[in-house]
Amino acid sequence: MQPLGALSTRHRAAVLALWLAALLLAAWQITRTPFTADLSAFLPATADAQQQVLIDQIRSGAPARTLFIGIEGGDTAQRVAASKQLAAKLREGGRFDQVSNGENDAWAGVGRWMVERRYLLSPAVTPERFTPAGLREGIDETLSLLGTPAGTALKPLLDQDPTGEVQRIAESMIPVKSPRTEDGVWVSRELNGTPPRALLLAGIRGDGADLDGQQAAITSVREGFAAVQAALNAPQLKLLVSGAPVFSVDSRAQIQGEVEWLALTGTLVMSALLLVAFASPLALAVALLPVATGIVAGIVVVSLVFGNVHGVTLGFGSTLIGEAVDYAIYYLIQARGQGGTGWRQWLRGNWPTVRLGLLTSLCGFAALLFSGFPGLQQLGVFSLAGLVGAVLTTRFVLPVLRPDGTHGQGLRRPLAVASRAAMGWLPRTRWLWLALGLASLVLVWQREGLWQAELSSLSPVSKEALALDASLRADISTGGEGGAFVVVQGPDAETTLQRAEAAAARLEALVNTQAIAGFDSVTRFLPSLQTQRQRQAALPEPAALQAALAEATAGGPLRAERLAPFVQAVAQAKTLPLATPEMARNSALAPLLDVLTLQHPDGRWTVLLPLQPVGETVPLAQIQAALQGLPQTQVLDIGGELGRMYTRYLGEARTQAALGGLGVLLVMAVALRSGRRVLAVSQPLLLAVLLCLGGLALLQVPVGILHLVGLLLVVAVGSNYALFFDMLQQGGGAADDDTLSSLLLANVTTVLGFGLIAVSDIKALSAIGQVVAPGALLALVLAAAFVPRGPAPTARSPGSL
Repeated sequence: MQPLGALSTRHRAAVLALWLAALLLAAWQITRTPFTADLSAFLPATADAQQQVLIDQIRSGAPARTLFIGIEGGDTAQRVAASKQLAAKLREGGRFDQVSNGENDAWAGVGRWMVERRYLLSPAVTPERFTPAGLREGIDETLSLLGTPAGTALKPLLDQDPTGEVQRIAESMIPVKSPRTEDGVWVSRELNGTPPRALLLAGIRGDGADLDGQQAAITSVREGFAAVQAALNAPQLKLLVSGAPVFSVDSRAQIQGEVEWLALTGTLVMSALLLVAFASPLALAVALLPVATGIVAGIVVVSLVFGNVHGVTLGFGSTLIGEAVDYAIYYLIQARGQGGTGWRQWLRGNWPTVRLGLLTSLCGFAALLFSGFPGLQQLGVFSLAGLVGAVLTTRFVLPVLRPDGTHGQGLRRPLAVASRAAMGWLPRTRWLWLALGLASLVLVWQREGLWQAELSSLSPVSKEALALDASLRADISTGGEGGAFVVVQGPDAETTLQRAEAAAARLEALVNTQAIAGFDSVTRFLPSLQTQRQRQAALPEPAALQAALAEATAGGPLRAERLAPFVQAVAQAKTLPLATPEMARNSALAPLLDVLTLQHPDGRWTVLLPLQPVGETVPLAQIQAALQGLPQTQVLDIGGELGRMYTRYLGEARTQAALGGLGVLLVMAVALRSGRRVLAVSQPLLLAVLLCLGGLALLQVPVGILHLVGLLLVVAVGSNYALFFDMLQQGGGAADDDTLSSLLLANVTTVLGFGLIAVSDIKALSAIGQVVAPGALLALVLAAAFVPRGPAPTARSPGSL
């Protein structure tokens, strides 16, 4: 006869069938889910128009596609030859839209554009320019340059361009700080403390968010260098490659490796611990089912909500092993009974506390949903879905598989003895914890710069890689690295180019007063249609130009007859089709256009004018004042804007964390319905947070958004322990071996789970783990220390509850 309260065969079959069907559907969805490792997920999701420009550049703009390449070792001749041969291979390979190493041939296409369109590009083209006086002035200026180093380049163009328009355009595009050139290629600057290098700059073709394409491009650089090295028989040459693409590709590989390591190590450590604790392989297998179900549920829900799953999210899933296995531990140990009825006793005595602990955990993790970072939002969704999946599996599936829990003793008795002993003396240490909490509060209050407002705190890039990048950038810097640029926006290309021309005119005045050293502008090689029409209208008819030339050259070294190609070129320019953005994008100017413009899907345009400082920084206030009155024109300080953006989100995160903590308290208040009990439960949580913050302050660790997330999780996880002690107090203060051992074992698994990610090389994970691992332990200890005094805990028989 089936014992009263035992599960029927039909009920068991139905539960298992539904659970397996859900897992199969989830597995099907996972096979269709893209997994990413793009670190831009940890950039803010929302920003104002000005900040969005910066975020777009970081995510997929030219900076996200640019490689800085150095060649060290060997002698000068070998480095020069290697630079030229490598540049040729990269240009032929088709993976790069621009490869620059100082060779003039690389800019041949841009040069042809400038020569062909010089009369539509030169700012000197006005009606006065083609009067006899204007022509005479232009010709005299050009002739005076023939004896200078620039004369070699001017002589072939003299008959076609006697007024020097090509020279004028070229000069306007020369950066203030050009890379040093030796034997026709770029080389490192002298006295910079690094070995001599040949330098190259390569722009990867395609979207900056295409990590596969970037990895293929980087591989082609390394393979091309190996071929060059072999051809030159120069094994002493060494390749250096840096830039945002390298960081992104290396970070993806690092994240993938870390996720695999965390998953494997976490599973092995937890399995070994549970096997020792349960002394039953079958119980171990059952305990891992809620964990596996929770991870699967987390992946599926994140996939459905976001369309992809980030590698860091999977890494964070390893913490779910430590958190979700707690529910299985509680059930398997606390549901020990006889005749298949232990599960019912567990539902009656322990399930309400587990359920309330779940709700408080969900409140804590839910705060991540309101984060301004998509990556953190994914962590929140993953955690919510994972915990719910784990708890539902524990509540409905485990009673079917193990209705009486597990009977293996393992370490349960020693754990219970240790817990009981700790509960006996921990309440005597309350004054010590209160004193430490007060000291922590003072430390946090007095510590300046406690909160870190830098996005670099999320980056997994090593200091060595950053140092190499800074070194190569310093060598190859063209002056556009000053850390600021003017942002001009408009509803379409023409309006935006006109506004950019107006901004450029204001900036030229600042160059003349030496407030800034210079600036770059797309309008130097792609003026607005309005400006091109004005310059085209300023060009004279052939007959008028010939007459003006005859007068301008009278008595001079140049005869008017020799300048017939000039007259012909002006005549052609009068009928030349005006240059459009589409025309420029299909020409050699495409890389330059990509660097200095952004085209939005809705048709809007953004033009960037990088500023070149006289010293270390640009005078932002002076520039902003000069641009006053120009529509949708702002000056953007890169470092400052990133700092302000992160500071804003840090402030929002503090508010969200406070609301998450308040949500935990409200849930407990509604469930406990007693101010005294809520105070008793929340007191250890507040102290645990204070002690964690005090420890960070004492160790001089700057606290960022991820540490804040960790503090919130301390409250979410620790509330489970506080609630269990509250349950014990309401039951008379007595605790059986099963409850105590399950509580301590659950805490150990949580601490180990978060401890694993604390040693991860991924800062987005390690910062959370470094807070939650000690915080969860403190929460348990403090919950035991501050449990209201009652009858001394007594041992109960292993089978009782």
